[in-house]
Parts: sequence; C-alpha cells; structure tokens
Amino acid sequence: MKYLSWLLKAAIFFTLFAFALNNQQDATVHFFFGTYWRAPLVLVVLSAFALGIVVGVLGMVPRWWLHRSAARRAQEVQVPLPPTATDAGTPPPITQVPHGL
Repeated sequence: MKYLSWLLKAAIFFTLFAFALNNQQDATVHFFFGTYWRAPLVLVVLSAFALGIVVGVLGMVPRWWLHRSAARRAQEVQVPLPPTATDAGTPPPITQVPHGL
C-alpha cells in the first residue's frame, strides 16, 4: 500500500511537471484601469489556484470557530446520558467465551 501511495504521488508530480514545461508561454492578465500582469501561463494558473484555496479557507474560518467553541462548551458541561435498558435493572446477557488452546 505504501508503494502504491508513492507511485500515485510520483504520477501526480510528473503530470504537473509536464504541464509546467508545456506552458511556458507568456500570458497576460488584464485588471481594471488598464493595468495588466504578464507572466508564464503556469504561474498564472498556480496563482489562481492558490488564491482559490485562500478564499475557500477564509470562507470556512467562521464556521470552524463556531464548531470549536460549541465543542469546548460541550466538553465543559457534562450532559447526562438517557437511561438504557441495562440501567433499568435487567442484567446484560451473558455470552460464553470458549476457553482452551
């Protein structure tokens, strides 16, 4: 399994490396007010991917804080569990465990 994982990682790396080598042409990104950015296409794609990751993580941070504070409150306050059938006085069933070699 470990070799399969390394093989998958190597395949992804070489695929991305081949993508980078095949896209070295200059690309122009036009912004507002006549400004532009000229860079190799692979850098433009990589920066767009990184910007998407940053925006996604920043969008998830408030929800993470909410869940973290709720988990902390739940850990501080011990909520009793509802009674079960075994708590009502009926003993749990006894199972025989085979002994021997």
